[in-house]
Amino acid sequence: MAKTIAIVEDDADQRANYADAITRKGYLVEAYASRAEALSGFAERLPDLAILDIVLGEEIDAGFQLCRALLARAPTLPVIFLTERIDEIDKISGLRLGAWDYLPKPISLEYLAERISSLLRIGEVRATGAQGGTSARRLGHLLLDQDALIVSWKGERIDLSGTEFRMLAKLVRQPGHAVSYATLMNATMQSLVTNNTINTHMRNIRKKFEKVDAGFECIRSEYGFGYRWAIS
Repeated sequence: MAKTIAIVEDDADQRANYADAITRKGYLVEAYASRAEALSGFAERLPDLAILDIVLGEEIDAGFQLCRALLARAPTLPVIFLTERIDEIDKISGLRLGAWDYLPKPISLEYLAERISSLLRIGEVRATGAQGGTSARRLGHLLLDQDALIVSWKGERIDLSGTEFRMLAKLVRQPGHAVSYATLMNATMQSLVTNNTINTHMRNIRKKFEKVDAGFECIRSEYGFGYRWAIS
């Protein structure tokens, strides 16, 4: 069955362009022009992935509110912010809410379609719960499966976004060695990334590990340079 992609965008032309491009890739599209319309649609059925603008009409933070509502009901739902609001504080806010990606407008429709496909693949693999295959790497209490994009700590599953997973993979490649901000920025595969953006990602990753292990302290900050994975 085709996956359903929700698009929440108040600009009619942009909404139509996104919908056309995504439909051509074989997905079903539910397009909404406002937060109220989207909430009504989500009440009937949740999408498999949501693309949210932040400013919708007169509501300057409508996308953030929608993200909270969606993730409260489905914490693992992939959410992409697609917006002209590219200030660092907005990006950090989006990441803290649990968005899987934060993309600036304008954007290539082909790239957007590829990001959707990528995030859906990650979601599907995670839904199977498969881990520990030939691509898995064990490092102390950490199990990291590159193919399945699954992480576990002390046998407990850690749900990371695609960006968080890539950053963690970079970090543990050479345990005990500092990894620079520049290297971690490349791992995000995003534009307009700053040191503070990396710090936000790392705080989010730490918090997810600490939920299953209050004593977790393997991610160490290297002031002014980056981070390292401390060998436990």
